Amino acid sequence: MLLKTWFGGIAQQRPLQHGVTCACHSPQAQKLLARMEAGLSRRSILAGAAAGFAAAGLGVASPAFAQASAKPRLLANVRIFDGASTRLIEGRNVLIVGDMIQALVPAGEIVTDADVVDCGGRVLMPGMIDAHWHTMLAGISQMAAMTADIPYLHLVAAQEAERTVMRGFTTVRDMGGPSFALKRAIDEGRFAGPRIYPSGSMISQTSGHGDFRMRADLPRTSQSTLSVAEQAGIAAIADGEAEVLRRVREQLMLGASQIKIHAGGGVASTYDPVDALQYTEAEMKAAVAAATDWGVYVCAHTYTPAGIQRAVASGVKSIEHGQMADEETVRRMADAGAWWSIQPFLADEDANVYPSPEQRAQQQTIAEGTARAVEWGRKHKVNMALGTDILFSPKGTTTQGKQLAKFARWYGAAEVLRMLTGGNAEILNLSGPRNPYPAKLGRIEAGAYADLLVVEGDPLTDISVIADPDRTMKLIMKAGRVHKNTL
Repeated sequence: MLLKTWFGGIAQQRPLQHGVTCACHSPQAQKLLARMEAGLSRRSILAGAAAGFAAAGLGVASPAFAQASAKPRLLANVRIFDGASTRLIEGRNVLIVGDMIQALVPAGEIVTDADVVDCGGRVLMPGMIDAHWHTMLAGISQMAAMTADIPYLHLVAAQEAERTVMRGFTTVRDMGGPSFALKRAIDEGRFAGPRIYPSGSMISQTSGHGDFRMRADLPRTSQSTLSVAEQAGIAAIADGEAEVLRRVREQLMLGASQIKIHAGGGVASTYDPVDALQYTEAEMKAAVAAATDWGVYVCAHTYTPAGIQRAVASGVKSIEHGQMADEETVRRMADAGAWWSIQPFLADEDANVYPSPEQRAQQQTIAEGTARAVEWGRKHKVNMALGTDILFSPKGTTTQGKQLAKFARWYGAAEVLRMLTGGNAEILNLSGPRNPYPAKLGRIEAGAYADLLVVEGDPLTDISVIADPDRTMKLIMKAGRVHKNTL
């Protein structure tokens, strides 16, 4: 899809990009996020949002969502996938007190004063975790974002957050965008939505993957204002160690649980070719030093062996994408103990459709790289995390579970389910003391958050169960609050 943007009286065509070509750097994203940022400053937005959700009958107006049960809750008659084992646990019920799992008690044991929920022998599993998500940008089309009133954009983002939970994803690792305000509103119980691990602005060099400026905006001088994208909070341009330190520290001030930098180009980027190296090792080390001082870690967007190797050598802990890696690079990732956050870019029925033969050829290259990446990651025992990276795609968001289920062709159903729960929770723990949710996630055990799903069917043998949440997910709970119950 092509949209025309007007600058200086000249129409310029820009491809609509997300997923494999990472739309977060497009000029349209720049304009969208400027509008969103402007909307945040309007004092009426919260009142309008609350009224809109009440009128729509969404979860925030639901008594079941409004507060957790005052009494303990016992989920009984269940078979338990605990987020770690590849076998179901029989003969145990799960006791929930407040927002936490208090105990797994023997079936048949009476728990005084508890509300008992009979799950009918179904599978109980932890809520799922998407390791690469864009909270503010996934569920709205680019055209709607360009033309709608500002309050509408925020309502859509919050509405999509509730839909994310209703697909069984109770936690997301946000990889770029101004999600701090929505995270706070969700945490305060004002809106339904997943737990958000925010990165804030993506840190980019001039001409890098996060430089959204037009050519006519150059050169930047001491009198230049920040670009629209920087004002919006989607990206922060930083050149040299001193600027990198400043921009990273700003995101930490806002509450980032991890830092996102751009260490390489994009497949269909406006300025930066996919093979371009971005940030010197000294600049990357500056970002890592600032993050480490704060007790958090750095993630790096890059596809190529050179970009991955430089990032890993600089202390980056998570490589985002990386589908063009060679086997030697994969070995280095494993030796360094780095994480590899991979996405199902497979050039299939769920992939983006691109207008040019060059883009389609690049898309195919990335798809082939995805298969190799998974195989080499398994061979060399790299820490792997699974995420979707859906952007500007209301229809695409509905396939969140379906897309991640595709990894079963390499891992098998049980292992994919473990990676989407207890496995992805491990990468979240890299946030250390800045972890906004310090109790255990992705697990069913005493002391873990009560983020739980009761599903029809056995996802350990049939991973398609997670692809059809409307039909298969009978109970959805986050922090002890029931978002859905059709038992």
